[in-house]
Amino acid sequence: MTGRAAGKIAFITGAARGQGRSHAVRLAEEGADIIAVDICENIDSVSPYYDLATEADLDETVRLVEGLGRRIIAHRTDVRERAGLQKALEDGISHLGGVDIVVANAGIATYGLSWELTEDQWRDMIDVNLTGVYNTAAVAIPHMIEAGRGGSIMFISSIGGLKGVQHVGHYVAAKHGIVGLMRTMANELGPHNIRVNTIHPTNVDTTMIQNPGTYGMFSPGDPEPTQEKAMPGFMSLNTLPTPWIDPIDISNAVLFLGSDEARYVTGVTFPVDAGAYVK
Repeated sequence: MTGRAAGKIAFITGAARGQGRSHAVRLAEEGADIIAVDICENIDSVSPYYDLATEADLDETVRLVEGLGRRIIAHRTDVRERAGLQKALEDGISHLGGVDIVVANAGIATYGLSWELTEDQWRDMIDVNLTGVYNTAAVAIPHMIEAGRGGSIMFISSIGGLKGVQHVGHYVAAKHGIVGLMRTMANELGPHNIRVNTIHPTNVDTTMIQNPGTYGMFSPGDPEPTQEKAMPGFMSLNTLPTPWIDPIDISNAVLFLGSDEARYVTGVTFPVDAGAYVK
């Protein structure tokens, strides 16, 4: 078997669509088997802006990975509930034989000025985008240490994990939080040859940004925000002339950091951001 992830097993959260599906497919293309989880149901504080993935979406991820000749074990699992997450991972390990790559990708976005966010908006954001990331790592790490073959853990952060972004203060807080967690775990897990890094995208062309909530960020005060009205704002975020990047651009970074090509890369905040950080 050949490929940059040949023989590796990847545990990916939020795998039903968008970036998560893209990561699963890209790693499978390079020889990895996949343990995939997704909540596959809505969260009340998110629903006013966009719908989360469905079970049918997760089934499509399974179909795409199996179509590449790779194995995949998929479960409907909420990253906020560690027991369920652990059960899903252990089932995957029992079928596939271990875990080498962890991609804590599951995340949500909601919107509002920082002091006007509701308690539910704040709580759900921290629970999914920070605690969910911690839970993902926490259930995987003991298995990785016990196996003794090292590995790579990646947290999908954001450009909002490196600088402030208006109207998403809770999101920015969570994405900064996982950078601190990454830096601590990189030090703790280095002796076990387990690498830990964060990836920082600019806007990515998925449902998370293609919704009226995001459009409203870039056209504040408009009662009917649209993508067209928001386009100047999207463009202004990046140094390179693009309003957003594609999921595959992040998946290629996931592949690199998960592969042996990055065997000495740990503790890094890895931007894939069209120059948004330096602007």
